[in-house]
Amino acid sequence: MLEPRPEEMLKITGLHAFYEESHILHGIDLTVGAGELVTLLGRNGAGRTTTLKSIMGLVGRRSGSITINGIETIAMPTHRIARLGIGYCPEERGIFSNLTVEENLLLPLVVREGGMSLAELYEMFPNLQERRKSMGTRLSGGEQQMLAMARILRTGGKLLLLDEITEGLAPVIVQAMGRLIGQLKERGFTIVLVEQNFHFAADLADRHYVIESGVIADMIPRDELASSTDKLNQYLGV
Repeated sequence: MLEPRPEEMLKITGLHAFYEESHILHGIDLTVGAGELVTLLGRNGAGRTTTLKSIMGLVGRRSGSITINGIETIAMPTHRIARLGIGYCPEERGIFSNLTVEENLLLPLVVREGGMSLAELYEMFPNLQERRKSMGTRLSGGEQQMLAMARILRTGGKLLLLDEITEGLAPVIVQAMGRLIGQLKERGFTIVLVEQNFHFAADLADRHYVIESGVIADMIPRDELASSTDKLNQYLGV
């Protein structure tokens, strides 16, 4: 018998985050339901990446409340947070350049049951199957991003934190990443996507949170996006 999905996969309340003496987040509040996709939009330096890192416990200091599947994690170390079923794909990708594609895929620990097998990943990312013996340094930017995504899908995480996954990629690869995100949502993954280009995920996201100077400046539901484009462009400086 399947367990019912919780209404809130992720809930953040009054989140403050610091790097040494720098106060970056000033009381972030947001919720993400199981199976939802939300974006964190904003200009560079607004606090979007810091929000993802705070969820993972990768900032110098944080306070407030972060619950994952109802479990409070604000005092947990990073390795315990990851084992609650989180896959984190940082902007810098973190590919091991001296390992092959397949070695990169096999390296991460499985944090929960249900991660994709190599066969499943190669079916989803046929380019990686073709390049499975290639070293990380031989991959294009798009292939590196695919590898970074595939690696977290193998770990068993069902809550995916994705940071600027389309940054610097050719338009055809951006379209491919959009199709991939759609497939993951159909499979029931919960996704928090930091993205500069809100058009990339406009048709996929349930809500768009706008972060300015470390606070949530606005929340725009999908059905209000078309009427909010001018406002969003002002927030993003487009």
